[in-house]
Order: sequence, then C-alpha cells, then structure tokens
Amino acid sequence: MKKFDLLWAGILLAIVAFLAVENTRHWFEATTSAHPYIMAFVKYSVLATMGELLALRILLGDWKIPVGFFYRVLIWGVLGMSFVVVFKVFNQGVIGAQKAHLLPSLEAGFGAALLVSFLTSALMNLIFAPTFMALHRVTDTFIDLGEGKLAKIFNVKLKDVVSRIDWNNFISFIVVKTIPIFWIPAHSITFMLPENYRLIYAAFLSIALGGILAFAKKKATKAA
Repeated sequence: MKKFDLLWAGILLAIVAFLAVENTRHWFEATTSAHPYIMAFVKYSVLATMGELLALRILLGDWKIPVGFFYRVLIWGVLGMSFVVVFKVFNQGVIGAQKAHLLPSLEAGFGAALLVSFLTSALMNLIFAPTFMALHRVTDTFIDLGEGKLAKIFNVKLKDVVSRIDWNNFISFIVVKTIPIFWIPAHSITFMLPENYRLIYAAFLSIALGGILAFAKKKATKAA
C-alpha cells in the first residue's frame, strides 16, 4: 500500500469522525443551515475531488493529479452549490404535486416518506441529472483541451469539445445504466435523510460510484 493510499483513507476517516463526534456534528448541522451554499461548495469540492482522485488511482495503479486540478475542484464546488437548490426544488415539487393529486401518495409513515424520496430521486435523476452530467463532461473536456491553463481553456472552441466527448458511451452507459441502476435507488436513500446530511451523503455516493466505474473500466481494459 502506498503512503498516499493511507493519506486518502485518513482524510476520509477524519471526515467521518468529524460527523460522528457530537460537538463537531452540531457545528456541522448549524453551519450547514446558516450557510448552505458555502458548506455545499466545501463538501463537494473536497469529497467529489477525492472520488475523482480515487478513480484515477484505480485506473492507473498510482496517484496522479489531473490536468487543471484547481479548476476541477472549483467546478465540483460550484456544482455542489447548485444541488442546494435542485434538491429543494425537486423534493418540495414532489410534495406539492402529491397534494395536488398529480402524483401518488400514501398516508403518513415510513411508506409515505419512502415514496416521496423515491419520486424525488426518480424525477431529479431523469430530468436534471443528464443535463448536469453532460455539463460536467463539457467542463472537464474544456480543461483537458486547454491543458489545464486558463488562457488556453478560453481559446478552446465548443465544437472541438463536443466532438471530443464520447456521446455514445455517455448515453448508453452513464445515462441509460447508471441512472436507473445506481443513482435513483441511491438517492431514494438521500431524501430519507435529514436535510443537512443530504448533500454530504450525495458527495459520498460520488466517491462510491467513481470507484465502482474505475474498477469496471480497468477490468474491461484487461479483458480487452
């Protein structure tokens, strides 16, 4: 095991411990309520970036800082901020649609909460997720083509970015397979959690999926 494996695992365990200890957990909850956008930026810029680094570690067999690392971290943070609104809009939208008898509903209880969570997850992932995923592919490709240098990134043409992306893989695998098989079930749990913990759980899911996809891609590469 490489020393950076231990460092990565140590950071992850420190975050889990931070949430487990009562005093720091209360601080986390209060700060998330008071400053949702700032906390969302921090959560996603750290955890989603850790997931991206882990995926590269699995694929390459060693740790590697991707090109334009700072800009990738920044983009993850901004995307995390957008989820603050998206989670609220879809969750409250489902509840409102149920009250208007536009979506099925159940009487109060676990079943009712689970149905709300499932419908929120399904609608969010079917309506919003493909757009978000495509946008992230575009921003990452801008960074790649610009070699991680801001001046070059601004000179990259959108048509070159669009032509560089493997849209067949994006639609046939990322959208058609990961959304129904992973994201909808996983986010059905997300919306069962207290609101202050939904975004950080979603960020942990990014780490999990990144690792799963990296293992699958490495296995497929070896088989080929």
